[in-house]
Amino acid sequence: MTPQHAQPTAERRRARRSDRPPSPRTVKDWELVELAAEGALAQTYRARPAHSAPDRPAAYALKLLRRQWQDDPRAVELLRREALLGQTVRHPHLISILAASVKQPPYFVVAPWLTGCTLAGRLGAGTPPDLPVALWTVRQVAEALEALHAAGWRHGDVKPGNVFLSPEGHVTLLDLGFARRVDETGSVVERCVTGTCNYIAPEMITSALRADIRSDIYSLGVVLFEMLSGRLPFEGKDLAELATLHRQARAPDLRRLVPHLPTAVIRLVREMLAKQPLRRPQTPRELIDRLAAVGILTFGERAWG
Repeated sequence: MTPQHAQPTAERRRARRSDRPPSPRTVKDWELVELAAEGALAQTYRARPAHSAPDRPAAYALKLLRRQWQDDPRAVELLRREALLGQTVRHPHLISILAASVKQPPYFVVAPWLTGCTLAGRLGAGTPPDLPVALWTVRQVAEALEALHAAGWRHGDVKPGNVFLSPEGHVTLLDLGFARRVDETGSVVERCVTGTCNYIAPEMITSALRADIRSDIYSLGVVLFEMLSGRLPFEGKDLAELATLHRQARAPDLRRLVPHLPTAVIRLVREMLAKQPLRRPQTPRELIDRLAAVGILTFGERAWG
């Protein structure tokens, strides 16, 4: 065969190789099928057990700690904590961890793949829920908080990005890495570096020793305020200003922002956002009961569609 004939053949071979999909990446016993999301600390992949049949669905989410964080004990501890809670505290509205590698790199946790979107994505798309759906969504989050509270934990990072909505409206509370035992302190700075402080309770800024499940209730109050009004109660140009607003400023009057809201709903949101924890609902169970009561007033309203 002459070189003139060999050249096109070599090019065709290279072209065929370039058309092939890249070889799947394997991490321990898991095959990473597709990169689904990227965060500051970790990447989330759609995954399936290694050596599965090619047509087996990638029905798992594998959160893999980024290489640059693998030597940082704080980052590793976040993943370890998520593995601990996700495997020991079981509830239909709380993310379950099915497998984990948290003793040596690569560090990862594996959860069921959820179909739907986060509340942050839904709100960002400009489709706020109607009142009954907002109350039902928050009530499901409160039920997840009740399960954590019963086990002696608080979530520590309640925000729309950690509230996952299925197409049917089922809620799953995500990301247990910032959870703390009720007698354990936590770093607000650490949380704000990797997430957001728009939903943080005042006592978590002034004294982490005072934070407890009522701090989660405050954060959930901010979420409910945003769902109902389409805006956050407090917005600052930097962390210092935002912290001051959460500690000192009064939230805008929901009645002016959403005139049709029932008085009972406005009162509940105001109490959830109280600066003093003693003025809020004291437990997730109390909050669930209050949400059920005000929900009765909204049965005739439209659902989120």
